[in-house]
Amino acid sequence: MGLSITIASGKGGVGKTILAANLGAAIAGFGKDVTVLDADIEMANLELHFGLEGMKTTLYDVLRNKADIKDAIYKGPGGVKVVPSGISLYKLRKAELAKLKDILEELLKGTEVLLIDAPPGIGGDVVAVLAAGQELLLVVTPEFASIPGALKTKEVAKKLGTHVLGVVVNRAGHDESDLKVEEIETILGLKVLGAVPEDPEVRRSVGAGQPIVLRSPDSPAALAIKKLAAELIGVKYTPPAPKSLLRFFKR
Repeated sequence: MGLSITIASGKGGVGKTILAANLGAAIAGFGKDVTVLDADIEMANLELHFGLEGMKTTLYDVLRNKADIKDAIYKGPGGVKVVPSGISLYKLRKAELAKLKDILEELLKGTEVLLIDAPPGIGGDVVAVLAAGQELLLVVTPEFASIPGALKTKEVAKKLGTHVLGVVVNRAGHDESDLKVEEIETILGLKVLGAVPEDPEVRRSVGAGQPIVLRSPDSPAALAIKKLAAELIGVKYTPPAPKSLLRFFKR
């Protein structure tokens, strides 16, 4: 049985899906069999980050017993496997969301690492996703507005018995008023496992439908994500030397 990690945030707009997609691609780059599942039924967009728009069979179909989970797995760039959610305004019933745990267990039989992109917020659909996963990785930005929701998500996860791995700070170093790592750790009572810096290459990679760790592997954000991915799966990662240093040795 593989390892499942739910990637969640207390609010939208913190870059949670971007992180999930790139962690998946990075872990695949380390030679692991990895699957990324979009569990955000109502606002699904994970497939766009892999250039897999318009997939016919999705998680939405599986939850409604219209398809088998094996038919909803697609091969993405870099060898990562992707399960899109499907874009729909249909409101799933609690009974259908309850099937998610069984679906995750089925997926874990065929993959080493399963990353689950959870919906934002702390609604009923989020609770169902948190309850189904083994581990939880919280995503925040260094702005205080992202912290209260993350704190609530942490408390819900603890009540559900889901182990909280720690926090990832996204878009770090953008402004002098940003919260410091120590402040975030103190407020949330969790360790910051990684900080992904503000990087213009992220927006370009999203527009291209390709993870930044594949499109711009030496960019600051890509290097930070690969370092985090290595730590999550327990493999050794040595980042490349800065280009300025490489030019020095070539002289």
